[in-house]
Amino acid sequence: MNFASDNVAGASPRVMEALVAANAGSQRAYGADDHTARVEARLKEIFERDLSVFLVATGTAANALALATLCPPWGAVLCHAEAHVAEDECGAPEFFTGGAKLVGFPGRLGKLTAEEIAAHLAAPTGRPPHQVIPSALSLTQASEAGTVYTPDEIATLADIARRHGLGVHMDGARFANALVRLGVSPADMTWRAGVDVLSFGATKNGCLAAEAVIVFDRDKAAHLAQRRKRGGHLLSKGRLLGAQFDAYLADGHWLDLAARANAAADRLAAGLARLGCRVALPVEANEIFVFLPQAMDEALRAAGALYHPWVTSSLPEGVAAGEGEVLVRLVTAFDTAEAAVDRFLAVAGGQAAA
Repeated sequence: MNFASDNVAGASPRVMEALVAANAGSQRAYGADDHTARVEARLKEIFERDLSVFLVATGTAANALALATLCPPWGAVLCHAEAHVAEDECGAPEFFTGGAKLVGFPGRLGKLTAEEIAAHLAAPTGRPPHQVIPSALSLTQASEAGTVYTPDEIATLADIARRHGLGVHMDGARFANALVRLGVSPADMTWRAGVDVLSFGATKNGCLAAEAVIVFDRDKAAHLAQRRKRGGHLLSKGRLLGAQFDAYLADGHWLDLAARANAAADRLAAGLARLGCRVALPVEANEIFVFLPQAMDEALRAAGALYHPWVTSSLPEGVAAGEGEVLVRLVTAFDTAEAAVDRFLAVAGGQAAA
């Protein structure tokens, strides 16, 4: 009953088999291998566009390198106040951009709103050159609140950003989960809606350690290869990154994995709702934010369930923990078993009936 994060899951067996196969023999180094070439070609097909791809091993590297392509050291990145780039990257975006400032906004449901971004960009800039210059907008898909941006919402925000000269970055650590939930095409959720650079996550959804920086306008990727090398994120045995993505993307495996995680989240959320627990935020990907009675929380932890208590400013207006309740985050993964969900609900149900 480990619902602490989708990072706790291992890798898909198909991905592991591909890694073992790629380990045999020798291939050209630094991403010049056949696996990486196939991945680049497949991503062009998936996104229906010519693009540039840079594989890295971590989401932190993907986000930081992506933002560095869009934002100068004297720039500002506009993002949600609880975005991963602002809260959980240990200053990596600031470091890789050479000192750019991250400006967070407290949008409800974990999402930025067009109104707050438009108002910020329309406000007087102060006394140049004393202030940073807004240079990039970063959207998290799915958000840290487990919600997703629709293509129309992305397009509206991207249009505002573009009118003020900002590039648009998408942190897609849970990109596949959002895509499966929305049922739209990868192109519609990214470049067609105005996204310039995507951090395409795979580690949370079945890879061992594999992320990609995808730049939809190749001109914007002019020096990203040098940034990746200088930052220490160009793997010499690049085929081991390529092999993971090769298996991950083949035959829609990445979408199947995300669909499993989302289905497990739906099952868990529905079961908790039947027990009378209040689900605090819409379940739109594979994260559940729910108020548990304190006694239920204690019983679940005593039974070995793992998950995190949560503090967030993204709750809908008027929604808050009641007396004797605790807000928690539960995250499902591609390998979350129905038995684990059912056991969790049985323990919770036993406490609810007590």
